Amino acid sequence: MNTNLHFDCLSGISGDMTLGALIDLGVDADRIRSGLDSLNVADLKLHVDDVKKCGFHAKQIRVEHPEQKAHRHLHHIEAMIEGAAEITDTAKMLALRIFRCIGEAEAKVHGCDLKKVHFHEVGALDSIADIVGTAIAIDSLGVDSVTSSLIPTGTGSITIDHGRVSIPAPATAEILNGVPLAYCDIESELTTPTGAAIIKTLARSFGPPPAMTTHRVGYGAGTRDLPGQANVLRLTIGQLHDTVENAGHVESDLVTLLETNIDDATAEQLADVTQRLLHAGALDVWQTPCVMKKGRLASIVSVICGGSKAALMQNILFTHTSTIGIRRQVLQRTKLVRSPLEIETAHGPARGKVVTLPDGTQRFSLEDDEARRIAATSGQSTGEVQILASATWRTNQTGS
Repeated sequence: MNTNLHFDCLSGISGDMTLGALIDLGVDADRIRSGLDSLNVADLKLHVDDVKKCGFHAKQIRVEHPEQKAHRHLHHIEAMIEGAAEITDTAKMLALRIFRCIGEAEAKVHGCDLKKVHFHEVGALDSIADIVGTAIAIDSLGVDSVTSSLIPTGTGSITIDHGRVSIPAPATAEILNGVPLAYCDIESELTTPTGAAIIKTLARSFGPPPAMTTHRVGYGAGTRDLPGQANVLRLTIGQLHDTVENAGHVESDLVTLLETNIDDATAEQLADVTQRLLHAGALDVWQTPCVMKKGRLASIVSVICGGSKAALMQNILFTHTSTIGIRRQVLQRTKLVRSPLEIETAHGPARGKVVTLPDGTQRFSLEDDEARRIAATSGQSTGEVQILASATWRTNQTGS
């Protein structure tokens, strides 16, 4: 069975909340302090306090450090981490990945090269301590996987070095691209850039807790007090149940299903809206025949998409069909791990994908448009092209 760490981010996530929860979970704070000391920053001290939030106990992190007079670039931070003698290579690699996640977001938000990004709030020593400390703690736990709840960002506005901005802050919003967000009307910044980068880097899936037997629970406190709920991050560590859904080669995520019944469209019109939806980023679109309440034959148009695309898909359906109502629901999806691969065939290079099955074996298939392209020039059927491509891939794998 695999060890899993689950993040319950009801009140969001920040670097200090994560580090506090990891220490409350049982990670040795002195081990983290030893790693931070090896960063060779004078007078950098990590304090761990016991606090209560809405009556619940949690660990709160305070980082004491000298006043900072200059901003840092990514290469300064990378050199600091790489030169730390008391941090393992695995923990260093994780810390560097988290910082690069932030750096790439900052570069895109400000329209500059990654090398020129100035780390302002994120580059302060307390955030460096949070990220490096988190990497040390995660490495010491030896977990096999990390899962997370949906992420609330809060609402309203905050003031940063560049002025007043909406929540989530621009860098946070950029980092959270592709991460399922939870609805939240609390007027406060619940998720910081550091917290967003940590969970984006660590989590393999977002949604309800997976089937697991819990061993320990830890709570990390944020600095603010929130109305009506404890401002804490809860971490749970335990063993995943040995099921197909939790096999190492199966991932899970959340998708949105949109459906509408249409009884007055031609086949050509339905085909047109299908192509528009797919070109706009729908994961899948299909039609199901049905009989509506007045006995008229109709079609159910179903669209699967990521949550961030739902509004766009809805607009396309309203604009290019006659529907006046759309049903929506969020579904949890499990999917096999896959990766793109280009192979060399007798007819030149062709794109496909390798899929890993739950038992660890793999299979290869050409993309359908590639199979049709090769079939059109070779005189073979698409089925024959697929068989030959799979055989080529197997030969490359075995070397025979």
